[in-house]
Amino acid sequence: MRTLFTADGHKREVAASAVQELLATSHAIFWLDIQAPDDDDYRLLSDTFKFHQLTIEDVKHQNQRPKLDGYDGYAFAVVFVIALAREEVSFREHHLYIAPNYLVSVHLQPEPSFDQLNERIAESPENVCRKTSFLTYLVMDSLVDTTFVALETLDEHVDKLQDEVLRDANSAQLALLQEMKHSAVEMRRVLGAQRDMFQRLVTLSLEADRETTAYYRDVYDHIIRQYETVDSLRDLLTGAMDVYLSTVSNRLNMTVKALTVVASLFLPLTFLTGFFGMNFGWLVARIGTPYAFAIGLSLMAISILTQLFFFRRRRWI
Repeated sequence: MRTLFTADGHKREVAASAVQELLATSHAIFWLDIQAPDDDDYRLLSDTFKFHQLTIEDVKHQNQRPKLDGYDGYAFAVVFVIALAREEVSFREHHLYIAPNYLVSVHLQPEPSFDQLNERIAESPENVCRKTSFLTYLVMDSLVDTTFVALETLDEHVDKLQDEVLRDANSAQLALLQEMKHSAVEMRRVLGAQRDMFQRLVTLSLEADRETTAYYRDVYDHIIRQYETVDSLRDLLTGAMDVYLSTVSNRLNMTVKALTVVASLFLPLTFLTGFFGMNFGWLVARIGTPYAFAIGLSLMAISILTQLFFFRRRRWI
């Protein structure tokens, strides 16, 4: 699906001929957004815009890294959006062709953040579509700010998971912690490359267009905040893992302590029953009375009470 934004408004399902007419008009500034490109869209990028085949291959195959490459008459950028659905992190890849008179964005999946941006452009297209650099800033800012929502939600999930671990640690939580740590590493890798890409974009804007440098710096600051947030999330996840291991270890210690107390209580009982159960004639002749039976039970009870008193005094129980 193609969506065209110009100073006159925006159009959906725009034909290739309309794009060719705009390209023929040297002063026309527009943004063409292509979602889920098909063969016709790839021919439009290759034959009409004359984009390099290497960039088109990147769009087709995806799985790129954030980057900014310069070509003859335009720049090619790859920007990632981090999304979160049911505690599962996903990455949406966007490809941008930035030229002096136009901006072309290509993405496979629908981008919800563009809906609000489309409404903003529709309100005053003559002001928004005045410079390609400003259009590029709006698109990149919309994509980058979407990541904040995922990071904030993930931070809430980590806090909630820590509370659950303290209440009742289980193996499912351990698996979730490992998955979140892996996602945090992936996010840090993507945001690190994206930070470097925007730093280069700010440097290029200083040389080419100082007016929009402040806008690009704003997006760069957002990337820095996101990168720092991911680092904080990694620390939180590491702390949650430590809490999980400590909780499991404490639970194991309590179990071992309880078993040790039970075994210790039975030690004097085992000794007494073993001693008085020996079949020596002299001993057997003297424990055949009811008094001897009462004395034996009393000794067992006294030994248990003595141990409990000692354990309580030492704060073992």
